Amino acid sequence: MFQTLIDVILPVFLVIGAGYTATRAGYFNMSHIDGLMRFTQQFAIPCLLFRALANLDLAASFDPRLLASFYTGALLCFLLGLFGARLLFRRDWEDCVAIGFCCLFSNSVLLGLPITERAYGAGNLTGNYAIIAFHAPFCYGLGITTMEIVRNRGAGGLRMVSGILSAMFKNALIIGIAAGLAFNLTGMAVPGIADEALSLIARAALPGALFALGGVLVQYRPEGDLRAITFVCAISLLVHPSLVWLFGSSLSLPQDLFRSAVLNSAMAPGFNAYIFANMYGRAKRVAASSVLIATGSCILTVWFWLLMLG
Repeated sequence: MFQTLIDVILPVFLVIGAGYTATRAGYFNMSHIDGLMRFTQQFAIPCLLFRALANLDLAASFDPRLLASFYTGALLCFLLGLFGARLLFRRDWEDCVAIGFCCLFSNSVLLGLPITERAYGAGNLTGNYAIIAFHAPFCYGLGITTMEIVRNRGAGGLRMVSGILSAMFKNALIIGIAAGLAFNLTGMAVPGIADEALSLIARAALPGALFALGGVLVQYRPEGDLRAITFVCAISLLVHPSLVWLFGSSLSLPQDLFRSAVLNSAMAPGFNAYIFANMYGRAKRVAASSVLIATGSCILTVWFWLLMLG
């Protein structure tokens, strides 16, 4: 029982803790952390995703049952967050959408990938990559569309949505995913030398991103409505994986894909939750605090889900 915590979870969070401690102590300043985060998010992780998706067995990984289990759970959690914030906390509808987005967007790259890899090995990440391929487009598409409906800005809002969607599909992560899928679907092979170079860069992606994640957390403080933050954390860390477990079991999802789906859904909200809140200037403190507290709480909740998965 404790061996799972020690072998799988703690190494990941020790790297995050190292980044937090080094930045807090002043050994790294925020410009250093921003540079490292930019390298990992804009270059190394897109290389990792490109290489993984270019070589992915699409027939085995893009199982409709996997995507239905994960994204049905995500959609229900978005709706729970949206209407729960309205009914329980009497928030404005715009705040409710931002809080719903926090419940929707799990940190599938920075936490889901390394934890799944440590738990089940690099050969069991096909489900993770299938989820990641649709994650940003699905979540941002849902969040932006709902926010613009709520704001009811007419033609101006439609132009704004067009601009945001255009910017989203210029995102380096999405470009890496799309390029990898294009290579895969066309049967193009990555030249051996280029593949070796990509492999070297990819090895730096996750440890560098985890260290930078710890540094970024220094900027956040646990502020805002504690009840709303607790609500977001409970939906993200407990309700979403419970729903995915239910759907995956009902659909007889294969074991490796089932594990990937449950673990990805059990991750804390990613920083995209704060980016979305900041983009609209709504529920920013709740979003930032939820990211911080849920990321720390993951140590125990992910341990629980790993024990349940066996």
